[in-house]
Amino acid sequence: MDASSAFQDTLPLSSDALLAQLNDWGLAYRLHTHVPLRTVEDSKAVEDQFMVPGENALRIKNLYLRDKKKRNYLVTLEQNRAIDLKALGAELGVGNLSFGSADRLLQNLGIRPGAVSPLAMINGVQNEVWFFMDAAARQSDVVYMHTLVNDRTVAMSRADLMDFFDRVGCEVTWLP
Repeated sequence: MDASSAFQDTLPLSSDALLAQLNDWGLAYRLHTHVPLRTVEDSKAVEDQFMVPGENALRIKNLYLRDKKKRNYLVTLEQNRAIDLKALGAELGVGNLSFGSADRLLQNLGIRPGAVSPLAMINGVQNEVWFFMDAAARQSDVVYMHTLVNDRTVAMSRADLMDFFDRVGCEVTWLP
């Protein structure tokens, strides 16, 4: 099924409900709507439409992974960072990692392929998903990410994103 906002009502938590929750918590963001984006290459093709010149922003890619013990992980990295799953599994001390299925993605993070985002941890914490984030986020002022659908992106300050994680009970493990 499509990962755009046209189908958000089929998700456990809609993008609209997520945005309303961010508003209720007083977390600031800039919302951008665009064509559905499924890959980093798709994102790079449209990011000039909403990037602010001179802004210290982190543009990300997200990996939903599982290990042999069926533990689930969301890994958020700077979009150009190369990743070796075998080395990552060893670094995390969890053994071999593989990509999780679309069904497990929906079950554990409440999203569809192409819409993976750190904001999905609002669902992930309830399903014991472990969250890892690129340490590059610590140096950025703003993080760009999807809002549980792939045709909406928010720019959120790092401070507000960390507040979001605190509010949903998500522990962030930093990747060097």
